[in-house]
Amino acid sequence: MEELARLAGITVRTLRFYRERKLIPPPRREGRIAWYDDHHLARLRTITALLERGHTLNGIAELAEAFDHGRDVGELLGVDTPTDEVPVRLTPEELADRFAGQVTPENLAAALDLGYLGIDGQEIVHISRRLLDVSSALVHEGIPLAEVLRAGREARAHADALADLFADLILRHAPEEALHRLRPLARSVVDAELSLALDRRLRKQD
Repeated sequence: MEELARLAGITVRTLRFYRERKLIPPPRREGRIAWYDDHHLARLRTITALLERGHTLNGIAELAEAFDHGRDVGELLGVDTPTDEVPVRLTPEELADRFAGQVTPENLAAALDLGYLGIDGQEIVHISRRLLDVSSALVHEGIPLAEVLRAGREARAHADALADLFADLILRHAPEEALHRLRPLARSVVDAELSLALDRRLRKQD
């Protein structure tokens, strides 16, 4: 316990408090010896990063309980409604390989905060294969993961505004059931407008 607390940069008293609040899973026991591993250390570092981002211990405890007791992954990630996106399951090692060693506690906390990631047992679940592929491609082009996540948060705000625009348009003239059926049309409009906007942006560079 003392070694784990030292590596996590917290006191033993704080570690005991986290255990009592069930923020970390119990250690593996062999007789009177309690063994902690890298998963415990990663959880502690993520808790610290989430606290620094303004999350409360109660909120973190609720998230930890969902992680440890198998709440439905779709519910955890907020994709229990119909979606075109395909979640991806990864081990912590596979996630680290995808992002060239930039999966820091701060970046992990930001991805959890955005809803890009959830944890199901020993696996990490990414909300969208397309977002995962694009994010890792940008990182391998030399863009820091922290910047990619910040851009993702801004893109989320714009996407929410576009979704509201499309939904309001449909609901003024069609029943609510039409929203799901017509969503491919909204995607086509956004794809086309973004393509044209990029064309205009590139012409400014010339």
